[in-house]
Amino acid sequence: MTRSPVPPARARRRPLRAGLLFLLRLLLAIIILADELFRPFYRPLIDRLAALRLMQAFERWVGARSPFTILVLLAIPYLTVEPFKFIALIWIADGAVRTGTLALVLAYLISFVVVERIFTAGRPKLMTIAWMAWLIETATAVQRQLFAWLRIDLIKQETLRQLRRLRASLR
Repeated sequence: MTRSPVPPARARRRPLRAGLLFLLRLLLAIIILADELFRPFYRPLIDRLAALRLMQAFERWVGARSPFTILVLLAIPYLTVEPFKFIALIWIADGAVRTGTLALVLAYLISFVVVERIFTAGRPKLMTIAWMAWLIETATAVQRQLFAWLRIDLIKQETLRQLRRLRASLR
């Protein structure tokens, strides 16, 4: 009788684990693509906010906190704003398109600006939490794979080239 290299209970968990990892990567891909799509709109605002002395003081304050405090600080705006995005979508579906769209844009803006500033300031300490480091590294790997697969860098270069050409023709 030959012995199976993987115990049966463990063999059953692998497809489940693989499926869950696939769903996580799919979710991360959607988030990353949405972020890349809206980044040109909110990036200048984030850069301006990051240059403010008040924001720099806030980032120093966040960076001085413990890893789990930073995690809580990151979770609060995320858990507050994310449900509001669904409410905005419901408003849009119910016919309140202007109100829903404005609410959705504001929710994304708050989410991107606040969460990104906290994450940027606290990332080094968040990386000391093993599962958080794994999640951040997985998201980064998915982003790199997604960019390579979709050739995002080439698309960005061509878009910038076309924008420069358009600007030159409008002068």
